[in-house]
Amino acid sequence: MNRSIILLALASLLGLPLSAQSYWNRNTQIKPLALPMPGIGEQVERIDLNSDGKQDAVRYTINGGSILLWLDDDGNMKNGDFMGDVVNDCILIDRDADGKYDFIVKFADLDGDSRADVEFVLDYTVPGGPREWSSPHYMVFFDDDKDGVMNYIDWNDMALRCWEKNGLSDFYPDYSGEASFMKVHTTTHNCMDLRYNWENPFIFYDPDKDGLSEMALRYVDQRVSHDPEATAKGVKRPQYRGRMGWYSVGIDLDNDNCPGNDIDFDMTLRYGNEEGAFFYREEKHPLKNMRGLPEADCFFPDPRIRLMTELIYPSREKAFDMAYKGKWKFAYFTYDEDDDCSRWERVELYENKDAFKLGTKNGGVDNHPQADVSGDRGEWDEDFSGGGNIYVGRFDGRIHLYGAERGVWRIDQNTNYYQGYHRTFQNTSPTAFATVEYLDSDGNGFLDTFNFDLDGDRKYEWSVSLGKLGIDDRCTVIDVSKMNYRDYTKLFSKVSSQMWKNALAAVKLAKKYGVETFWYNHLLQPANARERYHDGWWAQFYLLHDIEHIIRFKAAQEGSDPEEKVKKLYTAYFSGNWKLFD
Repeated sequence: MNRSIILLALASLLGLPLSAQSYWNRNTQIKPLALPMPGIGEQVERIDLNSDGKQDAVRYTINGGSILLWLDDDGNMKNGDFMGDVVNDCILIDRDADGKYDFIVKFADLDGDSRADVEFVLDYTVPGGPREWSSPHYMVFFDDDKDGVMNYIDWNDMALRCWEKNGLSDFYPDYSGEASFMKVHTTTHNCMDLRYNWENPFIFYDPDKDGLSEMALRYVDQRVSHDPEATAKGVKRPQYRGRMGWYSVGIDLDNDNCPGNDIDFDMTLRYGNEEGAFFYREEKHPLKNMRGLPEADCFFPDPRIRLMTELIYPSREKAFDMAYKGKWKFAYFTYDEDDDCSRWERVELYENKDAFKLGTKNGGVDNHPQADVSGDRGEWDEDFSGGGNIYVGRFDGRIHLYGAERGVWRIDQNTNYYQGYHRTFQNTSPTAFATVEYLDSDGNGFLDTFNFDLDGDRKYEWSVSLGKLGIDDRCTVIDVSKMNYRDYTKLFSKVSSQMWKNALAAVKLAKKYGVETFWYNHLLQPANARERYHDGWWAQFYLLHDIEHIIRFKAAQEGSDPEEKVKKLYTAYFSGNWKLFD
């Protein structure tokens, strides 16, 4: 028998005053997954809001002083109940017991199956306060795959913890399978129209139906900075009015996610337009079971949430089509070359900035606080001349952004440095790293000039121009608007297979030129598509330079000029055809 129950029973028998025993999982070292129940011996206040003789609400103290109020919003609470339900009811918490409810969770069953389909979380945290991010939230989570998993709240301090996870990337919020959410970092008071949101929406796709997410689509509404209605009411925050300014999609190209590696996006495409690429104001989705008893409105900091009848956002069925019909002004591309991206939303985007400056907001490609300090490859088409499409470059066998004027790859060959919010919050930075810069020098949409800093001194010591080698830089453009997930995995399978085929050709040629390939055997045992892609590229890169070294070594001994032979070697390598040198 529970020790608390025994103590309470003894106290009652002896006529001693009862002391409430807190819910068992309060400030333990075990994850607080459940809303705390009333403490044993805790006084529970049962409330009849409309004086009809029936209990409509329950109020009690949790966590040593916070006040919790359960509201019965669907009329099924029975007299004597000490909790509501998570179908249509609403939870309000006054965290500091100051008489104002500042954390609200509302559930709603939209399809009548007696299971919640949507969860609203309203966090009225005061900016600068003690709770995570020192920021409020208005967040809506949808259970699209009917697995009953939605958001995650740490019930010890009653705050959203959207990034909490088990293991590498098994996040407590439902970022696996098929789900979606809307979120903004402010209170509802600052939102003139609660039907819209900032991330509006974030959608997770599970095309192979394995319960994990292979694609994540993110839309961001372009804020209206000067909104007359908001100004008239004294609201200073920018407003969201159904004008989309951001689209991005993260893709698990090799479909290698699995339990223990639940999220593993490899590539992100992002399109942007600060003026808004399209309107979506007709994309209305009805809400049901939001309204409870009017007598309970007084408990809400902003009771408008109870009056909502719809939300406005692109649906998961229309989201891709709407994106590719939008009028975008730029396209960005990031590839996770060191394969360490286990965040829920995307490969964190590199920015078109300095190749060598390090750190958040320091003006480098990792300027974004969640970007990988090194290991990713970013490419940027600042005028959207490539239409957001991609191609496979013959010069390296990799996927690239068509129309990109510039790209940068910070090499983290052995995945020593992780992106923010990944495996460590320390996220130490490298003191030196190899870098490759890509340029489209002739402006035809295809990268053709490559600058290499291999010694990490932040100066490019090796530069290659496809034009000077006589190589046509043009490649077949792939229209991403026509692609589904299977098309992406087929593309990567083709890229990986060709990379490995080229690597084997390089090994054969290297042996012919006297290179001891034994030293690279570690790269010649690929176990999956990703290793064929990664190790295949590195094997070729090493062997290219070893062959060149032998050519120059022999030329020095013979007193001959090696440049023509080296140029021919480069031509073969950057053409993706080793036979040109054989």
